[in-house]
Amino acid sequence: MSLISPACRDALQLWLESLSALAGRSDNTTNAYRRDVTDFLAFMTLHHNERQGLAALERISVTDMRAWMAQQRDSGVGARSLARKLSAVKSFYRWLAEREGFEPTAVLSTRAPKFTKKLPRPLAEDAARAMIETVELQSSSDWVAARDVAVVTLLYGCGLRISEALSLTGADAPLPATLRIVGKGDKERIVPVIPAARQAVDRYLELCPHPQGATEPLFRGVRGKALNPKAIQSVMAKARMQLGLPATATPHAMRHSFATHLLSAGGDLRAIQELLGHASLSTTQAYTAVDTARLMEVYNRTHPKA
Repeated sequence: MSLISPACRDALQLWLESLSALAGRSDNTTNAYRRDVTDFLAFMTLHHNERQGLAALERISVTDMRAWMAQQRDSGVGARSLARKLSAVKSFYRWLAEREGFEPTAVLSTRAPKFTKKLPRPLAEDAARAMIETVELQSSSDWVAARDVAVVTLLYGCGLRISEALSLTGADAPLPATLRIVGKGDKERIVPVIPAARQAVDRYLELCPHPQGATEPLFRGVRGKALNPKAIQSVMAKARMQLGLPATATPHAMRHSFATHLLSAGGDLRAIQELLGHASLSTTQAYTAVDTARLMEVYNRTHPKA
């Protein structure tokens, strides 16, 4: 017997389609939601020893929710992951309750487990510069070295995600003063391109042996195909070992460093939110905690009365 009834499966599919069409959720997000809600529905089937149709879902109680959460924790699911799963379930129930006309209080009132939010781990300004310089030394091929420098400079100089940098095409070259970037959830933003980033990309293009068509990827692998993000992750791993930097010095850390260093220099939080493409200001506000932590560290180390 299938653990999920046809009616529930159809409802789940409709909800996911609405997320993609109306809310602009990415494929990765909708796939994660599908897994989380599917696992939840499967648990309820086994918990009640009967397949859960829509009517049965309406009767899910606080006790049922506690049983599910206990099973998740017993299975080794961490507090952060469980909070994400619960968020997906609540989102599905909110939509289903409105569609079917029932009261979803038992599900929506379930509290997420508490967890300590991980703060971004940026590099210090001198470490970020050293990373770019050291990345260049990792390849014996001049054009590959120039490519790696160009990508990492874009991450730090423009605050791009690695996926955003590698989505650039020949039509974007030579880089203009501003780039229109399509980020998570198809959210568009305008990003200024600093001269150092434009110069790094120009140098890469001068040396790259592969032809640059308007529809071709801007950054290429050795064989000419689209550059795999693992190549940049690998070259940064080698560079951070030489520099003695922690494992958190990843491509995404360069984006965190961009935001943190802007904030340290007096950048406006909402402007930084726009540059990063964060949908919510609360996401960007994590950087204020980073900056405050750094400030307190300096204070405690240097203040004569500390």
